[in-house]
Amino acid sequence: MATNRQWIYARKPNGQIGAGNFDLREAPMPQAGPGEVVVRSTMLQFDAASRAWMQGQTYRSQLNPGDVMAGRGLGEVVESRAEGIAPGDVVMGDIGWQTYAALPARQVQKLDKSIAPELHLSVYGITGLTAYFGLLDVGRPRPGETVLVSAAAGAVGVLVGQIAKIMGCTTVGTTSGKAKCDWLTKEVGYDAAVDYRQGNIAGNIKAVAPQGIDVYFDNTGGDVLGAALARMNMWGRVACCGAVANYDTATPSPGPAGVPGFLVTKRIRMEGFVVMDFFNRRREAETQLHRWVQSGQLRPVVDIVDGFEKMPETLVGMFAGRNRGKLLVRI
Repeated sequence: MATNRQWIYARKPNGQIGAGNFDLREAPMPQAGPGEVVVRSTMLQFDAASRAWMQGQTYRSQLNPGDVMAGRGLGEVVESRAEGIAPGDVVMGDIGWQTYAALPARQVQKLDKSIAPELHLSVYGITGLTAYFGLLDVGRPRPGETVLVSAAAGAVGVLVGQIAKIMGCTTVGTTSGKAKCDWLTKEVGYDAAVDYRQGNIAGNIKAVAPQGIDVYFDNTGGDVLGAALARMNMWGRVACCGAVANYDTATPSPGPAGVPGFLVTKRIRMEGFVVMDFFNRRREAETQLHRWVQSGQLRPVVDIVDGFEKMPETLVGMFAGRNRGKLLVRI
């Protein structure tokens, strides 16, 4: 019988996460119960929110030491006791950091094998849906407006910027370092990029977008959020997707001062969202995202690392800003 290799969330981080917070364990291969399938994982994804899962309950239960590290992925069904799913099918779901998982069939999504697995986990997966609904339904950009995106070189940010361009907007992204700024403008298609590590974020945003910001897609919170609010136009919209600046640190940012004043005087609408709220419309989004990809208007960006044993160090690298686009590990 095959062995199930698992990365266990073993120790709570004291500040920034490290590879030492995880242990590699071997366990017996799981068996399918009634209504379940056993999946052999072939590709796993990384999410910045995984650090928040260690801090407390979010849109999912808190992770506790001893748990298999959580995360979405896809793989091949090797055993099924559920109607409609057979061995050999490819499915996506909350597999976790393990080589085999037994999951309720109702919690997995059967996938089209003709589509590359990395696309299922990026532009056609949670990442693409987050960019699509967060920008279009929460941000509501209009042609000619200026859209600012933080963590613009990350999994969601590279898609938000491109969708905003499709909508006829001017786009500005924030990221870390000149190399990433150049990549955003020359390869991804952003009109301008700002290196937040240089400081004076609001002043640098003003320099590249003197007309102000109409829509801010916030992946970070912290200082970038404060700078964005300072540059928002009247009736601006802020789509709050994540708070990466507060995830992997022992000293979370208190956030910008005077937010109520900004919201009132500029009539700004600031709204948080979780992509699962839009799942009843996911087919609509998947269809449109596919059209944009097929037409060449939307270019998926993925960063693939090979090797299950590299899971912890790859997660650490993501919080250090080493990846561009959606970060995946091929098992």
